Amino acid sequence: MSDSQPLPFTGERFTPECVREIWYEHWHRYAFARGLVAGKRVLDAACGEGYGSALLAAVAGSVTGVDVDADAIAHARARYGARANLGFERADVTQLPFADGRFDVVVSFETLEHLAAQEQLLDEFARVLTADGILVLSSPDRHAYSDLTGFHNPFHVRELYRDELLALLTPRFAQLRLYGQKLLFQSAIWALDAIPGAHEAHTASADGAAVEAGLGYLPLYFIAVCARTALPARLPPLSLFGDREESVYTHYNHEIRKNMTAGARIAELEAELERLRDALATAQHRKADGTA
Repeated sequence: MSDSQPLPFTGERFTPECVREIWYEHWHRYAFARGLVAGKRVLDAACGEGYGSALLAAVAGSVTGVDVDADAIAHARARYGARANLGFERADVTQLPFADGRFDVVVSFETLEHLAAQEQLLDEFARVLTADGILVLSSPDRHAYSDLTGFHNPFHVRELYRDELLALLTPRFAQLRLYGQKLLFQSAIWALDAIPGAHEAHTASADGAAVEAGLGYLPLYFIAVCARTALPARLPPLSLFGDREESVYTHYNHEIRKNMTAGARIAELEAELERLRDALATAQHRKADGTA
């Protein structure tokens, strides 16, 4: 990675300098896809800033990132272009400039909802994939993302419900497994001596430059399962616990909103205090001059 300046955050396109929830969501998608691209020819469609293409290139045979935005492509080339198996091209994802069957894997995250021409997009993905190639894409669930929250994302052209997404994908890809993704507050208990591959987990460094398999955290507590003769035959390598109402996350959002409101009020009071100081200084100056 070069020392090029980060792209400005527009409110929609993710950059690695973003923090908290959006950071987890975006990096996790590429970490998940990385397990599917080893030695493969990969297309990262709508690659944006290029961070995900670079992550995939660490294990893929080759990666080509495309984006319609010229500034994003110029930035990606400057920041990540030193890697020999990684290239970036400006292209419309609904009119890809590649031959049929060019790629083994197409990755496209948070792209579909930004386009009206979704059928054309998927046709292009199917065209540039080999006969046994795979597509990995993400799309917000309109029910959870917009309907339940009342949130309107001005950058989204057409969000899909689950059945609408499946109706688009299944005519083009007969074999499909659908995953859900959500940032959760949960208690995690994981075996410190777990056999590699017993579960899939990824832990990234703070800047996202390194992603390692496993839950690479320091335990706050140890839990021991002990026996005199033999342990239970089926001890899980990973156990997660949370509540359906996500009470911790609800509390977190409540506290964040309170802090944001308090911060805005503090800024207003500081501005008022500064105004009063200026008024007092003016009054004192006039009194000293005898003009009060």
